Amino acid sequence: MPQEIFERYVYAGTMTRNADALAETFTVDGVFEAPLMPAGAAFPRKLTGREEIRSAMAAYYEHQAKTDGSPNPEKSGYVLHTTTDPDVFIAEIDAVFDKEGEDDVTVSLVQIFRIRDGKIARLRDYFAPELMN
Repeated sequence: MPQEIFERYVYAGTMTRNADALAETFTVDGVFEAPLMPAGAAFPRKLTGREEIRSAMAAYYEHQAKTDGSPNPEKSGYVLHTTTDPDVFIAEIDAVFDKEGEDDVTVSLVQIFRIRDGKIARLRDYFAPELMN
């Protein structure tokens, strides 16, 4: 199940930037956190509830479309790590983005997923904040 949940999340978010689909990968009371983000950054630091996730990420994706490159799945990679808790898994990711006329940008990150009933109840996303400006 971690593989399926992770792939749904990545497709909805990074690949298609579909805030509605992304929000639906979370439980109604799901929490999305990027603890390393400073307050007031364009990328949200903490979102609570599916509807807040939906609206905040829609606004972020609109901003991102103007500034970021396209994700390159062929150059990107990840490893999923299961834990002794069947409701928790960790994703270790190197996401590569193609920028027209520029060098590729690689974003390395770790995400910790807590699952409930096949949805994301809590996601903690750890990456270098300066990459999201």
